[in-house]
Amino acid sequence: MGDPALEDAMRRTRLANERTYLAWWRTGLTSLAVCVGVGKLVPGVAKHATRWPYELVGAGFGILGIAFLVVGYLRVRAVEDALEQKRFAPLSDRLSLALVVAGALLGAALVLTVLIGR
Repeated sequence: MGDPALEDAMRRTRLANERTYLAWWRTGLTSLAVCVGVGKLVPGVAKHATRWPYELVGAGFGILGIAFLVVGYLRVRAVEDALEQKRFAPLSDRLSLALVVAGALLGAALVLTVLIGR
């Protein structure tokens, strides 16, 4: 039998990894909901609004949502593999930056679409 403290720490780490995976899913599903809201609902209720900018930004949020779901799965697998090998799996700086840039660009596009969209 192994060290009980080490086994308990491993269990807590795996549970934390599971919670983080669910957070990736919540973020992905939220992005997909924004996709529907911006791309379909807003143009449907806005009078005299040009539809395509909203649809374009909405589609961007949809792509971002799918990316969060895929990255979340890849991340949970990487952490589990690292735990099996008793090592740490840091989040890639490039991936983190890519998600920040994508979110910032979509946020700016959404603000501009709301301000200019007619």
